[in-house]
Amino acid sequence: MAKILVADDEADLEMLIKQKFRQKIREQQYEFIFAANGNDALDKIQQHPDVDIVLSDINMPEMDGLTLLSRLNESSPLIKSVIVSAYGDMENIRTAMNRGAFDFITKPINFEDLSLTIIKTIKHVTQLRETLKAIKENNILKMYVDETVLNFMGSHEFESSLTANETIDATVVFMDICSFTSISETESPDTVVKLLNKYFDVMVKEVIANEGYIDKFIGDAIMAVFRGKYHLDRAIDACLAAKAQVEKLPSLNDKVAFTPKVSIGINSGEMISGNIGAASLRRLDYTVIGDTVNTAQRLQAAATPGQILISEQTYEKIKESFNCRKVGEISLKNKAHPMNVYEVLD
Repeated sequence: MAKILVADDEADLEMLIKQKFRQKIREQQYEFIFAANGNDALDKIQQHPDVDIVLSDINMPEMDGLTLLSRLNESSPLIKSVIVSAYGDMENIRTAMNRGAFDFITKPINFEDLSLTIIKTIKHVTQLRETLKAIKENNILKMYVDETVLNFMGSHEFESSLTANETIDATVVFMDICSFTSISETESPDTVVKLLNKYFDVMVKEVIANEGYIDKFIGDAIMAVFRGKYHLDRAIDACLAAKAQVEKLPSLNDKVAFTPKVSIGINSGEMISGNIGAASLRRLDYTVIGDTVNTAQRLQAAATPGQILISEQTYEKIKESFNCRKVGEISLKNKAHPMNVYEVLD
């Protein structure tokens, strides 16, 4: 249901709108809220923060429509405003547009035109809200969110959700393209970049297909994180699929006879999630850190080409779902004691 606030001091307008849109109201497609002026409109928005559209007159007591536009643009940027006024001269239209009006309709109201304008505005607001929701839920994009972008979006709730630091239970994956350094030393930069992007594209598709997100690209490696239900199972499925797909890839061209393989480390458990970086550089990356993450990276470093390594603790969680082989004890960097590791076969 779209929630529409009408700000106008004409007493008859409320009855007229309710009559003209009675079917939409009856079918619960539209809900109208009415305010007598700009101040009243701001109070009503405080009571109904889920308002989608404001239809506002210009000439109103206490606070006029153009002032209301400015206040809305500062406090509620997701609410779109349509000016409905008898003052349809170019100066008022330009002022309204410059203050953020989505559209302008002149009085006397053509209700067919108003109806089409409302539909168009609702569609625009819906697209905005869906985009913000997708960004909020899609951790791929959280890498690119910094304070400037958050302020631009203007949503305190949205900002708080993205900048929140928390301890999460998740699975982290490191996938490295083996021996790629040798290619970068012998081939042209253009060939190297095209080849690397080709491999990354295949790997990323499998991560996304299994509802993971790419935390970052590190040289010729990928760090991916999986959260939510069955995050460990989905991570292993993604790694098995990425490994198989990369190994099927042909050489980039006749001159580059490079057979790609990946070495992979997977670890699951608690980790800290948050915006980490240097505020002075205005560079904050939404990432995960902690021993679980470090261990995954060490496991990847210990893996041979085509090998997926997991810890014994991780193996105990998935041994009934995946075919694994015990590798035995290996020493990992910065670990005081050797660790029992397993290889995931299929």
